[in-house]
Amino acid sequence: MFGNETRITNIILLGFGDMTDFQILLFLIFLLIYIVAITGNVLMFILVIFDQHLHTPMYFFLGNISFLEVCYTSDIFPRMLLSFLTGNRILSFSSCLTQWYVCASLIVTECCLLCVMSYDRYLAVCKPLHYATMMKTQTCVQLAATSWINGFSVFLILLILILQLNFCGPNEIDHYFCDYAPILKLSCSDTRMMKQLSYVVAAMFTLSPFLLNLISYVYIIAAILKIPSTTGRKKAFSTCSSHLTLVTLFYGSIIIVYMLPKTEGKREMGKFSSLLYVVLPPLLNPFIYSLRNKEVKEALRKCLKKKGGPLPRGSSLLNSLCLGSLQPFPPRTRMIVV
Repeated sequence: MFGNETRITNIILLGFGDMTDFQILLFLIFLLIYIVAITGNVLMFILVIFDQHLHTPMYFFLGNISFLEVCYTSDIFPRMLLSFLTGNRILSFSSCLTQWYVCASLIVTECCLLCVMSYDRYLAVCKPLHYATMMKTQTCVQLAATSWINGFSVFLILLILILQLNFCGPNEIDHYFCDYAPILKLSCSDTRMMKQLSYVVAAMFTLSPFLLNLISYVYIIAAILKIPSTTGRKKAFSTCSSHLTLVTLFYGSIIIVYMLPKTEGKREMGKFSSLLYVVLPPLLNPFIYSLRNKEVKEALRKCLKKKGGPLPRGSSLLNSLCLGSLQPFPPRTRMIVV
């Protein structure tokens, strides 16, 4: 690749191969998780697009995250489910790098989107009079596009650098998906620069958004505490509670997996702890918003009602699924605070 000789052509993902007696059980458990995560995020994405009551900046960014979670789970789960069902844990070296690149890029993109959402909540609570002019449709699209471009650009550079390394074995990864550190361990080249570069990337695109989230919520909480009435404080906090839960879940799982001290004796525990950010955010994000937000519950209620009732004449195939006469994404004048 890129002029270098790469002896490794296939990768063996050891996964949960030591649990040979539980492969079918693991297959059923992860298949259920995958189906629930895909269904919840696809439904949330569809509701955000077609229900005009969800045409606000916060739900626009939430729709981006739902689409991201669909891509994320589809990058990891199908290969893992196949290994449970068939016992085949071999994949090509290029497929392994592709899986890591997509997974890592989506994680950074989600960090950026959560940061953008915290900025949106900051404006909604701390600068409500300026909110409509500062969070226009064009601004929201630009912020979302920047998040996606950042995520996939930074790891494209790392991917090109990885392809310059020589990989001469072994070809076994003691994990259920291809991650950055296990891939570097397979290289017989000097990887010290690559490890240092990964720390720089993590600080810039993971830690920095996390700190910006914290700063935003310091200002938000301070503004909420200044509200004189208890009802006003509860109402203001309710506009941020779902996003705050999302941030806590995502960064909490990342911190547990990557920042807590690791020992050789806890290698298997590390493999299971990584399930925190692989499984929990995609699985719980739709429920966090659907259970805590009246707008989403109302949109879902209308969707189910339209699905069970008579369809309007001339409705399209998409409408016939459950969307009825819901309108497309609104002009910028409808982008209002939730």
